[in-house]
Amino acid sequence: MDQLENKTTTAVEHEYGASEIQVLEGLEAVRKRPGMYIGSTSASGLHHLVYEIVDNSIDEALAGYCTEIGVTIGKGNTITVTDNGRGIPVDIQQQTGKAALEVVFTILHAGGKFGGGGYKVSGGLHGVGASVVNALSEWLEARVYKNGNIYEMKFARGHVTQPMTIIGTTDRTGTEVTFKPDPEMFTDTTEYDYETLHTRMREEAFLNAGLSITITDDRGEEPVSETMCYEGGIREFVTFLNRNKTAVHDQVIYMAGSREDSMAEVALQYNDSYSEIIVSFANNVHTPEGGMHEEGFKRALTNALNAYGRKSKLLKEDDKITGDDYREGLTCIISVKLTEAQFEGQTKAKLGNSEIRTLVNAVVSEKLEIFLEENPSVGRAILEKALNAARAREAARKARESVRRKTGLESGQMPDKLRDCNERDPALTEIYIVEGDSAGGSATQGRDSRFQAILPLWGKMLNVEKARADKVYGNDKLSPVITALGAGIGEEFNPEKLRYHKIIIMADADVDGAHIRTLLLTFFFRFMRPLIEQGYVYSAVPPLYKLTRGKTVKVAFSDEERDRVSAEMRGENANAKVDISRFKGLGEMNPEELWETTMNPETRTLRRITLEDAVKADEIFTILMGEKVEPRKEFIEQNAKYVVNLDI
Repeated sequence: MDQLENKTTTAVEHEYGASEIQVLEGLEAVRKRPGMYIGSTSASGLHHLVYEIVDNSIDEALAGYCTEIGVTIGKGNTITVTDNGRGIPVDIQQQTGKAALEVVFTILHAGGKFGGGGYKVSGGLHGVGASVVNALSEWLEARVYKNGNIYEMKFARGHVTQPMTIIGTTDRTGTEVTFKPDPEMFTDTTEYDYETLHTRMREEAFLNAGLSITITDDRGEEPVSETMCYEGGIREFVTFLNRNKTAVHDQVIYMAGSREDSMAEVALQYNDSYSEIIVSFANNVHTPEGGMHEEGFKRALTNALNAYGRKSKLLKEDDKITGDDYREGLTCIISVKLTEAQFEGQTKAKLGNSEIRTLVNAVVSEKLEIFLEENPSVGRAILEKALNAARAREAARKARESVRRKTGLESGQMPDKLRDCNERDPALTEIYIVEGDSAGGSATQGRDSRFQAILPLWGKMLNVEKARADKVYGNDKLSPVITALGAGIGEEFNPEKLRYHKIIIMADADVDGAHIRTLLLTFFFRFMRPLIEQGYVYSAVPPLYKLTRGKTVKVAFSDEERDRVSAEMRGENANAKVDISRFKGLGEMNPEELWETTMNPETRTLRRITLEDAVKADEIFTILMGEKVEPRKEFIEQNAKYVVNLDI
């Protein structure tokens, strides 16, 4: 069990010099096609620049040479990353005749991660990180503390502006990189979000037990800073993810093992929720689409729990428990480290190494069996939860069949309140799920019936955060949504059967409307997650204000827009009267107003619901809709200052 920990924390005595830097190709294409290298030039790509530089420092930590990393957001949205590793090599790299520091920052695919012996395992984006960040920065400055000297080099948009120069002496080692993203490349935004970077750095600290990571935001009047160091590693990660839930067993189950140059560690704990969270990493890179390491874990978990249940007589011969049943309420972190990681796709969403499936399967099979034998009360609690899940699954199946019989779902009978559209190609259709019959009536009259369907909802719907699937089927508020969309729910959900490719939630811009939106999104997230993942779900943005001067009528979607439009309508006559009224609800609008402001594709505003981070989304839904009151109270207290347009 300790093999993995020993391997990851003991430094290999290896000189890290220019001979370890291998050049594979030049840097021409990065500024032409930045999306190929960082995913996009939107906010996600902007933050990816930071991750690339931090990954280089993490690789030093994986090799056993770095214990502290600092990330600072400076004024003007500059980024500084420091570490106390060995420092990037500064001697001459033989292939190019240039200083290795220059090679690392100016030549694509130059680094110590291509089998030269610099690193056994590494994350990074195929070793292109530093040069890509340099190419996409307005300017970049690198300082290396090494050999008793401080070496400095400066760049602008990938080109050297100051050759490597010794600017002083030092008794420390490490690297410091400061850069400013290029606004020519990042046209959407160059502003960094502290919380996004904070979340990622916390994740890295969990994954590297004992590594200290400090993140600081120096942009405000008072700097914001936090240092994160978790000696318990991924055990503490699981505890953190479960902090707003009630654990089924107190102890986090931890398993680790190694084979040749590959290592695997798994930490898990069950809670009383009905959803699973499995978060996997390969060489510290998050793999949101899973891969071989997740496959190996799932297979081993099911087999180990089945075997223990039979052996302990907790399972009867006719008990049929599936892998999904065993994973209900599971929170699990899987972290593997390997020399030649094979990721599927440039953004590394999925791990393809088949040997890792075998390793994780072996580690979990062996260690979980031992743990369950030594902790029978935990084993009993897990199996009881799985048995309850299996019973609920069977109840859901019966409820599903009952609903089909009652509603004629198989024959295509639609809900009574659905006002369908004429178009039958899902790619061309959209459905408005509307709060209330009044707004539903206006929407039906105002819509374009060729491609827009309307489904009114009335009253508060079921909070699915506190319910299993068997309670969802037959629910009078949710079953019309399930039937209208036509794609099923849960494990039966099939996006190919979806009847509309735009699902638009249209609720009032008040507290009740926000509650209905949250309930619907909770339902989609828990039972139809591919809808959100594949970008089918939107929120309509109705106007807040109506402004009238004479026969001129305009609308505004915010207080700022209200003031600007009001000033424009007055024109040169500052004393001219502009009547401003607040829309109390969608039902107040006549069909023409609703069409023009909220439904006309030419003039409306839609907000696409995205799933940037499933872990964060799960946490928010648990806080807002779960059983525990205290986390919800804390969330409200922390976020009250951001509330606008709250109805009194």
